[in-house]
Amino acid sequence: MGKGIGVGYISLIVLIPLAALLTNAFNKGLVSFWTAITQTEAIDALRLTLLCSLGAALLNAVAGTATAWILVRDRFWGQGLLNAIIDLPFALPTVVAGVTFYTLYGPLSPVHVNITGSWIGITVAIVFVTLPFTVRSVQPVLESMSFNAENAAATLGASSYQVFRTITLPTLLPSILTGTGLAFARAIGEYGSVVFISNNLPYHSEVASSYIYSLATSGQTNAAASVAVFLLMLALVLLAAFNITSVQLAKRHG
Repeated sequence: MGKGIGVGYISLIVLIPLAALLTNAFNKGLVSFWTAITQTEAIDALRLTLLCSLGAALLNAVAGTATAWILVRDRFWGQGLLNAIIDLPFALPTVVAGVTFYTLYGPLSPVHVNITGSWIGITVAIVFVTLPFTVRSVQPVLESMSFNAENAAATLGASSYQVFRTITLPTLLPSILTGTGLAFARAIGEYGSVVFISNNLPYHSEVASSYIYSLATSGQTNAAASVAVFLLMLALVLLAAFNITSVQLAKRHG
C-alpha cells in the first residue's frame, strides 16, 4: 500500500511531467532537438548560464564552508539569527530576491552601484540563492568531527595551515563537493532572482531560463522543451559526477 502511494505520487509529480517534457522535446526528431540547442542565441544563453553558475558555485564552496565553520566552531552574539538567515533563500520567493537586488544594484541604486545587465549581477543573484546548499552540506560533518586528530597534529608541531590541508579539508571535501554540485545544478535553472537584474538582453545577458521562457511565450514550445531537457540532462550528469566523486573521496579518506 505504502509503496503504491509512493510510486503514484512520484509518477504524478515527477515522472509524468518529465515524460511530457521529453516527448515535447523529441517529437520532431533528434535533428529538431539538436537545432534548437545549437541556435546562436541558445548557445550564448547556455554559455552565460554555465559560467555564472560555475562562478557562483565556486564562491559558495569557499564562503559556505567558511560560514559553516564559523557556525560550528565559534560562539558569538547573533549566531542563532545568522543560522536562521542562511535558510532564507529557501523560504523567500526567488522573484522577491530578484526585485531586491534590482532595487539595490539597479539604475536607481541607493548605493550608486549598477550591475544590471552584466554577468556580475547574475552571479551575485545566484550566489544568494545557492548559498544554503554548501553551508547545510558541510555543517553536519563539522558538527560530527571530534577534532582529536587536529589537536594531536597541532601538539606535534603542525601549523594551522598544515592541519587544515592534511586533516580537516580531506574530511570536509566530500560534503563540500556535494554542496557545490547541488548549488551548481540549482543555479543553471534559476529564473526568479536573475530575471530583473539580467535585463534579459539576447546575446548579452540572457540566461537559459529566460531564453526558455521567451521561446515558450512565443509559441516555440518544442524548442523551449529541447533547451529545458538539455539543462535537465546537464544537471543530472553533473550531480552524478559530483556524487560519485564525493563518495570515492569519502571511501579513500575513511
